[in-house]
Amino acid sequence: MSGLGQLLRAEWTKLRTVPGWIGGVLAAAAVIVGIGLLPGMKGSCGQHGPGSECVLPVGPDGELVSDHFFFVHRPLAGDGTITVRVTALTGLLPARPGEPAGTRPGVAPWAKAGLIVKDGTRVGSAYAAVMVTGSHGVRMQDDYTHDIAGSPGPVSASAPRWLRLTRSGDTVTAAESDDGTAWTTVGSAHLPGLPSIVQVGLFATSPQYAETIHESGMSGSYGGPTQVTAVFDHVTPDGAWTGEAVGDASGVPAGNVERAGGRFTVTGSGDIAPAVTGAAGIGTTVTQTLVGTFVGLIAVIVVAALFITAEYRRGLIRTTLAATPQRGRVLAAKAVVVGSAAFAAGLAGAAVVVTLGQRVLRGNGVYVFPATALTEVRLVVGTAALLAVTAVLALAIGAVVRRSAATVAAALVVIVLPYLLAMTVLPTGAAQWLLRVTPAAAFAVQQSALRYPQVSSPYTPTDGYFPLAPWAGLAVLGTWAALALGLALVQFRGRDA
Repeated sequence: MSGLGQLLRAEWTKLRTVPGWIGGVLAAAAVIVGIGLLPGMKGSCGQHGPGSECVLPVGPDGELVSDHFFFVHRPLAGDGTITVRVTALTGLLPARPGEPAGTRPGVAPWAKAGLIVKDGTRVGSAYAAVMVTGSHGVRMQDDYTHDIAGSPGPVSASAPRWLRLTRSGDTVTAAESDDGTAWTTVGSAHLPGLPSIVQVGLFATSPQYAETIHESGMSGSYGGPTQVTAVFDHVTPDGAWTGEAVGDASGVPAGNVERAGGRFTVTGSGDIAPAVTGAAGIGTTVTQTLVGTFVGLIAVIVVAALFITAEYRRGLIRTTLAATPQRGRVLAAKAVVVGSAAFAAGLAGAAVVVTLGQRVLRGNGVYVFPATALTEVRLVVGTAALLAVTAVLALAIGAVVRRSAATVAAALVVIVLPYLLAMTVLPTGAAQWLLRVTPAAAFAVQQSALRYPQVSSPYTPTDGYFPLAPWAGLAVLGTWAALALGLALVQFRGRDA
């Protein structure tokens, strides 16, 4: 029985003929499906009859966007330039936990006020804007996902900021100045299909605020709507202006404009940006359907540990090695068999919940961000790979430890405990560190939420954001498994059976 094929067949026979082992593999798939299809998360989307559906606007590039702000505008026919000076930026933030309910003075980091050229006032339409922000200096942004940094620093009466937008065909160019004389170009945006008549003017908006807190050994977040007020003057050209709120004002403070001669005081809330999920956004992602993976991993760890430690406990490892003296080949065959079984279980379970779990969530009124077919395939295959590599790591630990209970405990501490701590106990910084260096980094392969630097959000693991890219996180687990398998091989060859 020295051939690799025969050895693989023998190891597979061992796995499938032990009811507890094959049952554990099937249980891993079952819990992924069962937990993923449980109607646990609830929402209000579509639960109160017609008109209660949750629908996000779509931007020019097909992405979901947030497009709510207060707009003081007038039409611009053809090419033209608009200039303004910003002399103040103040705002309101939600009260902190333990403070009286209400608001407190403060400006959200990504609060925005400035000039905008927009294809009408339709939500989700194309635009280009130059703005001052709460904490990120001057920026040029266009079509929701594009962001260019200008000069840093806050704006005040003693340090005002001049802004300018120039339209030339489908190109909009942004510039800034300290004195209104010497101008610096911030950037340019090409807006294909921009109509001949657009709306231009002043705007103000301030996004949902969210802040992560860590108290009494538990992590959480708080937040709420915010508001910003900007003071403008030296608006050129002047004329008849219309003030209105763009977008759905539900749950967001109303905006307004006050004009005194050539001075405009504009207040607004909301955001002009890509839509995100999490504490500062809405809804959830398809990743939510895969919450059962955590429990499925435990079943896989137990099976993989017993797959090798049971042979030591019963003395059958001597029979195996007598039939196949090449110990490295034996260990490799066991890894291939248990890894393949775990991969098949993960593939089946993830395919079911990624397909059906979204329907369950939407049926419960939860808004689920749409995911591309490629993303869904990566989630399914990545989850299967997560289970497979975890099984190999647990097998390698078992080959070193040789005791079932100790192997299971060690594997849980190395793989599962860091994930549990990161999700429930540790502050964000420590949680992200664990999810970079421990095998739990592999959960990043299930991430489907996009992170945008110009959108305020905690972006914590509990909100579905991981510090590593999906396949990079899985590679961390793979590195651990490779190192453990190498150590196991050395031990396997150097110790008596």
